[in-house]
Amino acid sequence: MDEPLNLVLFSGTDDKLQAAAILTAGAAALGRPVNVFLQYWALDAFRADRIDADHGLAPEAGTAGRTAVDALRKAGQASWAETLRQAKDIGSVDIQACSLSMDLLGIDETALDPIVDGVEGVTAFHISAGNGQIVFI
Repeated sequence: MDEPLNLVLFSGTDDKLQAAAILTAGAAALGRPVNVFLQYWALDAFRADRIDADHGLAPEAGTAGRTAVDALRKAGQASWAETLRQAKDIGSVDIQACSLSMDLLGIDETALDPIVDGVEGVTAFHISAGNGQIVFI
């Protein structure tokens, strides 16, 4: 389990971010390092003033999906951001913002939530990924 799990997050909807957070926490709990690379709409969700906002659900979730997600939240399920914070507490989780996406969206590094460890380009992400699996969400 030495190879890292590498997640490229593109979507900024709460359901997809929650799925990524759960994969991250699971890998971290098993002692597997995790690299998370934030692009486009996922990156936008990691702004300090937006991280706790409602980012909606993917269209395929529909009304039933919204009802199920709301019920889980009401029952006390942690948000995706809290799940990622917990994963960082239990294992090696590195969250990096894509430098090109930062430029495209006009985001300054100071606008990001402290959960983000830094900003890097795609080449640096691939170097960190090594021979580990890359999952695109």
